[in-house]
Order: sequence, then C-alpha cells, then structure tokens
Amino acid sequence: MGEEGTEGTVHLLCLAASSGVPLFCRSSRGGAPARQQLPFSVIGSLNGVHMFGQNLAVQLSSARTEDTTVVWKSFHDSITLIVLSSEEGTSELRLERLLHMVFGAMVLLVGLEELTNIRNVERLKKELRASYRLIDSFLGDSELIGDLTQCVDCVVPPEGSLLQEALSGFAEAAGTAFGSLVVSGRVVAATESWWRLGTPEAVLLPWLVGSLPPQAARDYPVYLPHGSPTVPHRLLTLTLLPGLELCLLCGPRPPLSQLDPQLLDRWWQPVLDPLRACVPLGPRALPAGFPLHMDILGLLLLHLELKRCLFTVEPSGDQEPSLAQRRRLLRSFYTLVTATHFPPEPGSPEKVEDAAQRAQVPRACYLVSGPEEPGTGWRLVALQLGPRRLLLLLSAQSPTHGLRSLATHTLHALTPLL
Repeated sequence: MGEEGTEGTVHLLCLAASSGVPLFCRSSRGGAPARQQLPFSVIGSLNGVHMFGQNLAVQLSSARTEDTTVVWKSFHDSITLIVLSSEEGTSELRLERLLHMVFGAMVLLVGLEELTNIRNVERLKKELRASYRLIDSFLGDSELIGDLTQCVDCVVPPEGSLLQEALSGFAEAAGTAFGSLVVSGRVVAATESWWRLGTPEAVLLPWLVGSLPPQAARDYPVYLPHGSPTVPHRLLTLTLLPGLELCLLCGPRPPLSQLDPQLLDRWWQPVLDPLRACVPLGPRALPAGFPLHMDILGLLLLHLELKRCLFTVEPSGDQEPSLAQRRRLLRSFYTLVTATHFPPEPGSPEKVEDAAQRAQVPRACYLVSGPEEPGTGWRLVALQLGPRRLLLLLSAQSPTHGLRSLATHTLHALTPLL
C-alpha cells in the first residue's frame, strides 16, 4: 500500500468554466506550500481536454499517468477545479473529496452568487484570495482528517457535560442557537443547532477557525455552502484560552461589542479548570489516561450517522513510525477500505452495481504494510459495527491473529465517547 502524502507535488487549478480563464493555482510539495507553478500551456491543455469531452457529452472525471493522478470536477457549470497529484498512493477518492472541500471553502468565504454569476474575473480573483489560507491547509500535511472523511473532527473533553451546559447558556444569553468550542480545529462541544449544520459547513467552520492566525476576537462574514450559500452569516470567535476558541454563528445581532467580559466571566469563569483541560486535547483527541492497548499507534473512529470522528496518532508517540507517517498510513488505509471494502457512507451517491454487492460487504479487514514476516510491517485493521467504523494502526509486534479481537475490544471501549 502506498503511503498517501509521501514526497510528491499537488497542484490545484481553479478556472472559470465558460472562458477557461485561470482564477488561481495553489501547489504543495511534501505537504508544504510550494511556489512551483504549472506552465500556462499545461493548464490550457488540462482544461481543453475536459471541455472537449463535455462538448461531446462525455464526462471526463479522472485520468492516470505513470506518476500522476488527475481529477476534474465542474461546479454549477461555472467553476472547474482540477487537481494533479504525484504523491505516491494518492487515490481518486481522496482527490475528489479534496475538490468538494475546496469548492465549499470558496463558497464559505465568497458566496455562491459570485461564483455562479461571474461579472468581473479580476475582482473575483481578488476576492478568492481570502480562501487561500484555508485551501492551502487542505493541501498540506494536516493533523485533521475531516477533509477526507467528511465528518467533523472532534475531541472528548474530561468534563463535557459541564462545558455543554455553559455553552448552551452562553449562546442563549448571546441570542443565538449556534455555538461551539473549538480547539486546534476540532470541536470540543457544540449546541444542538450547531450539530445540525449540513455538510460541508459543519466540517469547514471549525477547520477555518483552526487555520486562522490567533486573535482575541473576530467578526467574520461566512456563507453556509449547504444552508445559506447566498446570504452571509457572521462567525464570531472569542479566545477563551490560547488555542481554545468560542464560536458563535449569528445574523446581524449580537454585535461583537455586546459580548462583554462580564458575560464571558459569568458563564466561563466557573468552568475554567475544565476549559484548561481541553487545551492539550487537540492532536490527542482522547482524555489523558484513557486506556488503549500498547500496540495502538493511531486510530480513527467514525460515527457515520452523526458525521463525527475522532482521529489521533498520539498513542505511544515515541515509537516508529513518525506522527506524519502514521497520519499518512491511516489516511491511505481509510481511502482503501472506503473505496473497496465497506459500503458508502450515508449521503454518498451509490452506484447500481454497489447496491447489488451490499449483501457481501465485509465487517472487518486488515492489512500489513511491508513484508508480512514476524515482527515486521505495520498492522492496519478496520472494523464496522452499526454506524461506527474503527480504523487502527498497530505496531509490527501485534500478532495478525489477534487484530480483530483487539479492534472489537477498542471499539467497545470508545463507543460511549462517540
């Protein structure tokens, strides 16, 4: 199995569908932003072959060369996105979902009207610059995984009920039903209305907050790609502790100035210690001391109906492989089992031939990355029970005959958390 995200280059192109005029090009190499740009002739050829197919009523969606995967996607017959990846093991599923996230980010920060009714190309180019930071975070080596799973990255706080109560009370006092606590781009707690946000904004909003430079407070105009793509809302953020932000989604009211220190102190001062316990939860996701088997090097737990996930590669952090490599292994394994073995997630389009095979879908599968010899190769195991899907990365010492039992035990232990 290739390690998705290993040294390679990703180019993302955005063009006006009708004219083929490039709106922007973003690139990354080895997970870091890159200045290398594609020649205009290559951009024109990639767009030209896609338009040629459309004129013949042929939908060109993807192509592979010896070392590059290319995926095309048109949105509203107005915007064409093209992604090229030379990263080893990159899957079409990963690139397709990347393009959906990118377009969602464009709508979130610019609005659908500007993208579907392009009156001035140069002005649109300038407006789209506001989305570059968020888009670049999708191309980089992120610690989050919601871009791929389309589920909200979450953490499990030690005293979640206290934080939930404070959040609901504060949101009501501020005059909005939409509130959340976000640490490092992951949701700690949220109001019921916030959890009911559709895809992709449920994933994009905390990701946006995590991608922005630290600020004490923000009043940020956002469009909701699913819920309100043409009328902007206001995203208010307040930093409660370094790395931990309170987010409110609202209309014209309340003004940011109305969220005065007295109101903040009233609701958050009594839960200061539980808030402090949330700050280190970012990459760890699970509360300190949560019992995990010593062979577990990383895990991804998905609740496919709630569209939430827990993702961490922090267990046994002093062992090989590196944290970045663990993330790549789990992301690559997720794309493999999602595209090949397990049924589509709720809301995903299902082909007729997929439906015919639903009776034969597996409940578990495993893979050894590297030579299958005693004590070598990382173990990866996936297990699905009801709405939950668990993926584990295990050390080379973990015996293959015990993988399913270990995964089942771990899933039962994690079930009360998500």
